[in-house]
Amino acid sequence: MKNEIKKIEEKQITDIVFNKVVDLQARGAIDFPNNYSVGNALKSAYLILQEAKTREKKPVLQVCTQESIANSLLDMVVQGLNPTKQQCYFIPYGNQLTLSRSYLGTIALTKRLKGVKDVVAYPIYKNDKLDIGFDILTGKTKINEFKPALDHKAQDLIGALGIVVGENEILYLEYMNMEQIRNAWNQGTMKGNSPAHKNFPDQMAIKTVINRVCKKYVNAADDSDKIADLISKTAEEVDNELEIEMAENANAKELPLDEIEEVEYEEIEEVDGQVEIQDVIEDAPF
Repeated sequence: MKNEIKKIEEKQITDIVFNKVVDLQARGAIDFPNNYSVGNALKSAYLILQEAKTREKKPVLQVCTQESIANSLLDMVVQGLNPTKQQCYFIPYGNQLTLSRSYLGTIALTKRLKGVKDVVAYPIYKNDKLDIGFDILTGKTKINEFKPALDHKAQDLIGALGIVVGENEILYLEYMNMEQIRNAWNQGTMKGNSPAHKNFPDQMAIKTVINRVCKKYVNAADDSDKIADLISKTAEEVDNELEIEMAENANAKELPLDEIEEVEYEEIEEVDGQVEIQDVIEDAPF
């Protein structure tokens, strides 16, 4: 009987989210990458949620409200993210489920801009040769020379380089020194003192510079209004670093945005025992 109830609840939530997305698409208020499957993303997310537990080891689907679950799923779909690709995580706060976009999700969003082929980043050490110059004709910074050393020590990490790559050129690059990176880490709840920051500072520096370079490029791009809206309205990974680390270590079974704000749709409300999604505003993020 319990399994039947769970299946009914799952179908109710996923069907409502899917139908709302179909309605948004029909009105031209939302769009996705060509290879994005809403149905597959919802199924994958629900499979993860079925295994997810809170810090108190309670099932997330039992603790969190159906409204918050549905809104988190809708947030995921609106951004075109897939949890199986570690582009996002689900984090329970009390009885509310929230969505957190990872740096991989930020890369995926940025690659949806015209002309963007990839986003890459590198840790920079003392013995690396990095010379960044300025192109007076284009007004862009450029790399004159970059020769990473083969051997380096963790304590010699001095910064990180993030690059937005186009088809035949570097579209944008950003270098952050360790003072800038640590200042960014200090904005998070762990102040850069999580086990991940201590044990893998190079990887955490890469994530930080990727978030910075993507956000700056998206905000400056001509055709980026919708993407910029999504990036600015989802909290940065650093704000939920501990929860995300826990989720990654648990293979996303224990669930884990750049400054959290409300997404551009209204909350789901429960009416007479039924979960309903209210109309999304006309100027939806997609």
